[in-house]
Amino acid sequence: MPWSWRYEGVDGQPVAGPAESFSSQADAESWIGQAWRELAAAGVTQVTLVEDDRVDYQMSLLPTE
Repeated sequence: MPWSWRYEGVDGQPVAGPAESFSSQADAESWIGQAWRELAAAGVTQVTLVEDDRVDYQMSLLPTE
């Protein structure tokens, strides 16, 4: 089952991002660990990890205050 990330902007609306697909959750999480700074700089404020059509979890890319 493929894993992928969905990307959202500050208003919660979907934004374009890399169409990467991963064979495992660990691979997807490793990739986001390397790519999150570039995504945040491009306006992505939140990502959602998805397995097929099932949402696993959401994660903010905004710095904590």
